[in-house]
This record gives sequence, C-alpha cells and structure tokens, in this order.
Amino acid sequence: MTFSGVLVPLITPFAADGEVAAEALEGLAHAVLDGGASGLVALGTTAEAAMLTEKERRAVVEVCARVRRERGATLVVGAGSSGTCGTAEALRDLGGVADAALVAVPSFVRPGEAGVLAHFTELSRRSPVPLIVYNVPHRTGQAAGAAALREIGALTAVRGVKQAVGGVDADTVALLADPPEDFAVLAGDDAFLSALLALGAPGGIVATAHLCTADFAALAEAWRSGDAARARALGHRLSALAAAVFAEPNPTVLKGVLHARGLIPTPSVRLPLLPARRESVEAVLRLL
Repeated sequence: MTFSGVLVPLITPFAADGEVAAEALEGLAHAVLDGGASGLVALGTTAEAAMLTEKERRAVVEVCARVRRERGATLVVGAGSSGTCGTAEALRDLGGVADAALVAVPSFVRPGEAGVLAHFTELSRRSPVPLIVYNVPHRTGQAAGAAALREIGALTAVRGVKQAVGGVDADTVALLADPPEDFAVLAGDDAFLSALLALGAPGGIVATAHLCTADFAALAEAWRSGDAARARALGHRLSALAAAVFAEPNPTVLKGVLHARGLIPTPSVRLPLLPARRESVEAVLRLL
C-alpha cells in the first residue's frame, strides 16, 4: 500500500439529538471519493475523535470501513494515545479493517525523540496494519525532526508521516529531500499543501478537501505532472480557502460550511469546541 494524492480526514456529523449522523457521514465519504480523493481518514483531529465515546468511534469506523469495501478506497484510521501499550491495544482491532493507522507522536508525555523512536519501534513490532506518524508538535508538545523521522521511517511497519508542523520548516525540507525508502511525507497543514507538493510530497491529509475536492485532486495531479503554472494558480486559491476554513478551531468552520450547503444535518461540535461564528462561515462561502 502506497499513500499519495488527497486523503480527506472526515468530520463526524451530528444529528439534532446529538447522536452521530451515520447516513450523513457515509454520504460525505462517497462524495469526496466521487470528487477524486484518493482515500479517507477516520477518527483524526477533524473527526473530534477525542470527544467521541468508544461506541461512537466504533460506529464511525464501521461506516468508513463499509465505504472502503464498496469503493475499494484507501482507509486510514486514527488510533492510540500517549501510552505505548494502550496504543498497541487500539491498533490490534484494525487488522482487516483499515489500510493503515494514523498514530500521533505521544502527547503531554514529551518523551524526547529517543522516546518517540522507542514508542514507534514497539508499535511497529506489534501493529497488524502499517503506521503513519502524525507529527503535530503544536498539539503534542513533542517535535520529531528529520533525523528522528528517518529512523522511525526505517521501521518495518511505518509507511509515512503526516507532517503538520505549522509551516515549511528546515526539517520538512530536509526530510523531503532525503526520505526513507517507501516512506510518504504527507502534507498535514492544509494551507501548505501546495508548497509541500512542489517540494516532492506525494500527497496530503487535507480537511479543507471536504470542499472543492476535485480542485484539490487537480492540484496534486498538476504538481505530479509538472504543470507548475496550473499548480501555482490552484495552490494560491486553495491555500486562501484553507486559511479561511482554519480561522477558528478545526472543524468548527468546516462544519458550519457543510451545514450551510445542506450536506450535514447540523453544524454542531462537541465541547470544549464551540460553533464557528457566522462571519467565519460566510467568509468561506464567499470564497466558494
């Protein structure tokens, strides 16, 4: 399994009674695949996974796994916690269900890069599915630099990284210049997708691609085929759209826009998130 193109980290839509709106989730999954997405991500940050119950998380995975079977699509599932043993237990249930697991660098613990390597070494040994490292230091408090990611990427089960460091930093440039073999450096910050694709990233995990999915897929294809003029034009426009979608905490604005377009039953999010302001939602709608 290789990971490339635009993978969409699906929101978790809620019904008026606060329950997971499974039918709306299934519809979104099919819609982004119809638009050209190369795969789906369930239970990522965009899914509000931390605020879902275990029963709700299972329901979300069941819906996405069904779409995976029907469409032959790639499915990545967010899994794990700060602890290595707990993460290994969560991964155990994904065999035969997902193509890979998205596993964050341990948060709060701040184990240092040696501890991060030890964490993924143990998970690589125990996981029934390939692993994609979620490197998002502004959420976890623990950075993983290019040298550490090369060591982690050499592990048997590790197949890529979602690189979400808040920009195009020196480590990202260095990693893209010399990645491990069969290791995908995926853009994880929507606004910098085009920049990372230009530097050689094979794709990205892109929440904003719920909207204008075909344009995001075209952006990836334009860089892949060497059509730089088209890629730059698309990239500038879609980066502006992504910045507007992330004007408030993810996925509040995105849910407001999807609701305004009639694609989900409510714009509701779970506390401690608060619904996006109307002005933020309208700013995205104007760009669309």
